[in-house]
Amino acid sequence: MAGNDPYKRTQGPWPAKYASDPARMAAAVTTSDSADLANVAVSLYVGVTGDVVVTLADQTDGQSVTFKAHPVGYLVCQVKRVWATGTTATNILALY
Repeated sequence: MAGNDPYKRTQGPWPAKYASDPARMAAAVTTSDSADLANVAVSLYVGVTGDVVVTLADQTDGQSVTFKAHPVGYLVCQVKRVWATGTTATNILALY
C-alpha cells in the first residue's frame, strides 16, 4: 500500500519512487564497500554480465545480497549500495 511506504512519503516528486516508475535520472555506479549511492536507486541497469552485490534500501548497513551471473539488463529492486567486493558485472547505471 503506497500510504505505508516510508520511502515514498519522504521523497518529493523527483526521483522515481518505485521500480515500475520510469526513471527520471541515471548515473554511472562507482562500486564501494563503504559508501552508499548518492540516492536510493529504484533499479540498476547492468551493462556487462556478472555478479552484482548490493545492499537493498531496507537492509541494515553492512548487509548485502548477491545476484549471481546477472545478465545484461535491469536489476529491478531499490538499491542503496553496490559493493566493490564480489561485484564482477560492469557498466552499471543507477536509475532514479
